[in-house]
Amino acid sequence: MAERVARVNGIELCHETFGTVDGRALLLVMGLGAPMIWWDDEFCESLAAQGFRVIRFDNRDAGRSSRMRGRPNLAQAYLLRSAPYSLEDMADDAAGLLDALGVPAAHVAGASMGGMIAQTLAFRHPERVRSLTSIMSSTGGRLVGRPSPRAMSMSISMLLATPPRTRADYVELLVRTFRLIGSPGYPFDEERMRDRAQRTYDRGVHPGGTLRQLAAIMAEHDRSPRLGKVRVPALVVHGARDPLVHVSGGRATARAIPGADLDVVPGMGHDLPRAVWPRVIRGITRIADRAEAAN
Repeated sequence: MAERVARVNGIELCHETFGTVDGRALLLVMGLGAPMIWWDDEFCESLAAQGFRVIRFDNRDAGRSSRMRGRPNLAQAYLLRSAPYSLEDMADDAAGLLDALGVPAAHVAGASMGGMIAQTLAFRHPERVRSLTSIMSSTGGRLVGRPSPRAMSMSISMLLATPPRTRADYVELLVRTFRLIGSPGYPFDEERMRDRAQRTYDRGVHPGGTLRQLAAIMAEHDRSPRLGKVRVPALVVHGARDPLVHVSGGRATARAIPGADLDVVPGMGHDLPRAVWPRVIRGITRIADRAEAAN
């Protein structure tokens, strides 16, 4: 299906679907600064083959969705928990997109920041979430999920650096980044990463938007108490060798959600290598089946 735009909460969200309209709805939420195409077409098509109506979308301040306003102060976000918008606002965007598509409730899966948004959607709009899959994410607690020193140094350098001025510069930056934070247990697919970077740049790269999203993450309180109220089947997937969000973040998320399954994937970092797709797809499908069997 071609990309479309929905008017949601006073902004526009670009979105796309895979599968039949009568399939069981599955909302995919992507991470920091990442457009919906980071949920690879083949990954979405494989989920559609499992009977899902897959919905992917650009978060606010990413891809072809609305750019927001507000100059983020990251120190203020961390110390005073103040940001131009919150992860709750982004979860409300996701709920609004379901409204626009006429979907009463959906299975929800999110990666990295998208996992945080999916978690928030599950306790903020519990009637809209049938099952929850949180991938390479954390609870917002400041003692878990901390990046490795090398990943932290890289992140600070990127924040302080001048944003890439050209398509070629952006491609090289993304390749370097994922060589560092990607999965050491799997071959690095540079050709795929270069293609992703080129397509991302062509759809729109918004450095200020990425900083606003980061401010929303940094301003968060620990979600663990609210995650304790989640009552839908849940799966937490995390890479054993994730340098950007330490596996302790995934373990804490699984502890916080009553009855959640935890799948720690050996060799996986802060990405989804193609070899891991079948495992993740089986997990999403299994947790969705469990939710439907309970109703």
